[in-house]
Amino acid sequence: MSQEAPRGVRLVITLLGRRNVGKSSLLNALAGQEIAIVSDTPGTTTDPVAKPYELLPLGPVTFYDTAGLDDVGEVGELRVKASRKVLFRTDLAVLVTDEAGLGERELEALDELARLEIPSIVAFNKADKGEAPAADSAALRERGIPSLALSAATGQGVDELKRALIELAPKELKAEPVLAGDLISEGDVVLLVVPIDLAAPKGRLILPQVQLLREILDSEAMGMVVKERELEAALDRLSPPPALVVTDSQVVLKVAGDVPEDIPMTTFSTLFARFKGDLPALAAGAAAVDDLEDGDEVLIAEACSHHPVADDIGRVKIPRWMARYTGKDLKFTVAAGHDFPEDLSRFKLVVHCGACMLNRAEMLRRIKECQRRGVPVTNYGVAISKVQGVLDRVLAPFRLG
Repeated sequence: MSQEAPRGVRLVITLLGRRNVGKSSLLNALAGQEIAIVSDTPGTTTDPVAKPYELLPLGPVTFYDTAGLDDVGEVGELRVKASRKVLFRTDLAVLVTDEAGLGERELEALDELARLEIPSIVAFNKADKGEAPAADSAALRERGIPSLALSAATGQGVDELKRALIELAPKELKAEPVLAGDLISEGDVVLLVVPIDLAAPKGRLILPQVQLLREILDSEAMGMVVKERELEAALDRLSPPPALVVTDSQVVLKVAGDVPEDIPMTTFSTLFARFKGDLPALAAGAAAVDDLEDGDEVLIAEACSHHPVADDIGRVKIPRWMARYTGKDLKFTVAAGHDFPEDLSRFKLVVHCGACMLNRAEMLRRIKECQRRGVPVTNYGVAISKVQGVLDRVLAPFRLG
């Protein structure tokens, strides 16, 4: 079993720049391993290269090496597009240049990083071959962008870059995100309702369930896991009652009926809505379900690619429940993995999965992109609770009002 932190909780640090400025060499120097292929031939790096790393005391990160921003030709344009897609899940960026300094490509990249609100630093590589133009350093200071000179070949300045990245990381990225730790206390019992259906992976629990169990243990509380059919029996045996009940969204209506009103309850997906995103925004987006009309198009956004089963939650159940709730003839489009549509204008609502396979930066940028386009966005658990008529109860533990 892998001992690495899940991909979705790792900070993403992306190296970008022109071809042959030494991005791949810098990745190898940062990681202390030969990860990326290094060559004097321009365009050696084609697809983004990822390297998990422990950047202490910041914690688990993933470094990304990308294709050159000045790649040419039809294939080169596709490489650049793939590199820019990585930015949507980037927490920190290192713009790498060399002794030539800042040119048009670098300035365009800095503008894009600013638009995406990605903290960035400029690394003037190849310091062993020459100094960066003084005017460039001055221009960066005026823009409030830190910079430093280094040499990936000799190791000069590499440790300073690591320290600069740790310093550059915003407080919210340094803070440990919380699922339910602030809702429970030492000694509490948390009851998890986990249905086992066709979509459940064989022999294991899914990531949100595992992460919540770990957080319960870290809080010195106790976790109890049952299927929905065993919920009433579990509640009868627990005295005092559980401090919190967390259920899979697919059985939220049954669980809401079985759990007494004085026991707080919510869903795994709702917990992930704040762990990975913006719960108030996603809760507000659910209200748009009431405004849908015949022919409206709804985007079902999945963070991971998987083979859909007969009763797939995103592709089958949610469309069925939404159609039943609204009484409207709706159109549904599915986008999987990192293929989030660039043009959102045709959608009246975006319903996103729990984002357990995305990092928080990518999920927040997806939410912001929807808001920028004026498209309401919600997530699976919040939307399901809405159409099942139990959203107020599911949100009650968070005191959003």
